Amino acid sequence: MHPYRLTRQAACLIFALVVSCGSALAQKGPKEQFEFPPLNPIRMPEIREVTLGNGLRLFLLEDHDYPTIGIRGRLYTGSIYESPAKVGLASITGTVLRTGGTTHISGDEIDKELETMAASIETYIGDNSGGISASMLKDDAGRCLELMADILMNPVFSEDKIELAKVQMKTGIARRNDDVGQIARREFEKLIYGAAHPYARQTEYATVDAITRDDMVAFYQAYFQPNNMMMAVWGDFRMEEMVERIKQVFGGWSGRPVELPAKPEVKAAGKFNVNYIEKTDVNQSNIMIGHLGGLMNNPDFPALTVMNNILSWDRMFKKIRTDEGLAYHVWGYYGANYDYPGVFSAGAQTKSESTVRAIELILEEMKKMAAEEVTDKELEKAKDRYLNSFVFNFDSQAEIINRMLTYTYFGYPLDFAEQIKSGVEKVDKADIQRVARKYLRPGQVSILVVGNKKEFDKPLSSLGQVRVIDITIPPPAE
Repeated sequence: MHPYRLTRQAACLIFALVVSCGSALAQKGPKEQFEFPPLNPIRMPEIREVTLGNGLRLFLLEDHDYPTIGIRGRLYTGSIYESPAKVGLASITGTVLRTGGTTHISGDEIDKELETMAASIETYIGDNSGGISASMLKDDAGRCLELMADILMNPVFSEDKIELAKVQMKTGIARRNDDVGQIARREFEKLIYGAAHPYARQTEYATVDAITRDDMVAFYQAYFQPNNMMMAVWGDFRMEEMVERIKQVFGGWSGRPVELPAKPEVKAAGKFNVNYIEKTDVNQSNIMIGHLGGLMNNPDFPALTVMNNILSWDRMFKKIRTDEGLAYHVWGYYGANYDYPGVFSAGAQTKSESTVRAIELILEEMKKMAAEEVTDKELEKAKDRYLNSFVFNFDSQAEIINRMLTYTYFGYPLDFAEQIKSGVEKVDKADIQRVARKYLRPGQVSILVVGNKKEFDKPLSSLGQVRVIDITIPPPAE
C-alpha cells in the first residue's frame, strides 16, 4: 500500500472524529457563555527624570534585554515659526544640522564613522517640534553621545549640503502632483486650515530659493538651546553612569532664554463647500469630506474615539464597501492633535461612475450617527476593538518612554493613555449620540473630489456650487 494512502476504515474514523469535535464546539454556544478572566494589569517601568544645570531635561529607563541604547531628544520649535516667504526653512535646517557636519568633523565623516559602529543619528524639524534621535550598541554609547553633542552644539551648515537639501526639496515639489492620494490629502488640509495657514501651506520653488545659510543659523540659534530641550534615553546602561556621561558631553552647552512665538490660531471654515480637482488620466475618484476636528485633551475624546470606530467600521465600511460595493477603500476618522485641532475626515476611493453616490452615502451615515442611537452590539464591538489593542501601547520600553516624552512635551499627564482607556470603558450609547450631535457637522463639511468629471454618475453641482482648484506648480524663477 502507498505510504500516504488511507484505508476506507481509517478515513471514516477521521471523518467521525472531525464531526464529533465540531459538534462539541458547536454546543459551546455564543461567546456570552464563555467567561474571560480580566487582563493582567500593565506594569509601568521605573523612569527616572534628571535636569542638568543648563536646563536639559533627561528621562532615563534601564532595559537590559538587548545590548543596545536608544536616544530621542525633542525641542520646542517647528515650521509654524518660519516666515511665509521662506516655507521650507525649518525642514532644511533640521536636515543640514546633521548632514552639514560640525566644526570638528564633516557630515560625510560622521556617516562613515556611524557605519562602522552600526549606529545612526538623525535630526529633523517638523510642524511643531524638532529633535534628534540615535540608536547604537551599548559599547559605542560614549562616542555616539560625543557626536550627538557635537551636532547639536557646533553645527556648521555647510553650503554644499544646504544646496543638496534644496535640490531634494525642489524634486519633491516637481513630483507632488504625481500621486492622486497625495494631491487629495494635501489640498484637503488647505480647505480645512486655509491654504496659507502654517499647518497646511506648502513649499514652492520661490520659498526654497529665498532661504539662505544666515536664515538657517538664525533659526538654529533661536531654538536649539539646552533649556528648550528634553531627552529620553533607554536601553542597556547603568543609570548613574549614563547621567554622568551625558553631563560630560552636554554640560558645556550653555543655554539662554528662548522666546516662543504664539502658536497660530485655527478657525473652522463653517460652511458647506464642494471642490474639484481634475485628473483625466484616472478611472476612479479620490473623495475626502470633513471639517475641523479637536484636541486630545477634550473630555469627550474617549466617546469620540468610540463613535469614530463605529462610524468608520460598522457604518461606512459596511454600507459603502460591503453592502453597496461602491468603494475600494472607505474610512471615517475624527482627528485630534495634542496642541491644535485635528481634522475630521471621511472618504472613499471609488470608480468614477459612483462618485456622487458614494458622497451621498457618506453624508447619510454622518447624519445617522446623530439621529439614531447605536446598537448594543455596535457599542460592544467598538469598545472591544479599542480595549483589545490597548496593550500594544506598552509592547516595548522604547514605546513607553517615547510616549511619556511626548506627553511631557505637550503638557499632558503621564497617565494620559490610561485615562483615555478608563474613559472608553465608561462610554455608553447616549454618549455616542451626544458627541455625534455636538461634533459631527454634515451641513458644514468641505467636500473634495479628485477625478475625471466626465465619467461621474451625476454632476458634482448636484451637491452644491463647485469650486475648481488649480494645482499647477508655479515654475522656478529663471
